[in-house]
Amino acid sequence: MKVLYALLCEQAQERHDGRLDVHGVFHQLYAPAFPAQQDRMTLAVAVEWEPQERGKIDFSIELVDPSRSPALSITGHTDVSDSPPFQGPPQTRLVMPLDGVVFPAEGSYAFELVIGGERQRLAPLHLIKDPGAN
Repeated sequence: MKVLYALLCEQAQERHDGRLDVHGVFHQLYAPAFPAQQDRMTLAVAVEWEPQERGKIDFSIELVDPSRSPALSITGHTDVSDSPPFQGPPQTRLVMPLDGVVFPAEGSYAFELVIGGERQRLAPLHLIKDPGAN
């Protein structure tokens, strides 16, 4: 498995031609105090699978807090099959809108992909205290 991209943004939308339109990429959020809530953000991830990786693959995506404790967990699965002729390796693309995520403390958070007990860091998110932020 290879992570092709993983990013946080305001909005992402898959197109019919297989491309992804992304708006407002970020890796830092500012809050006047903690706990802080982000009303809406989107996590976009694409994974390319190796030839031996086929069938139903269970996964979770976890948001870990600065102390490495899970703050949010999303579980699911993907069905990976051989690619049709004249296409590259099979991919799984995820566009996940996340609403009302609460961050209990400032610091560096990270989204991680967990498959078969193995973790792969996806996208960092730094929560910064700024009394002037609204």
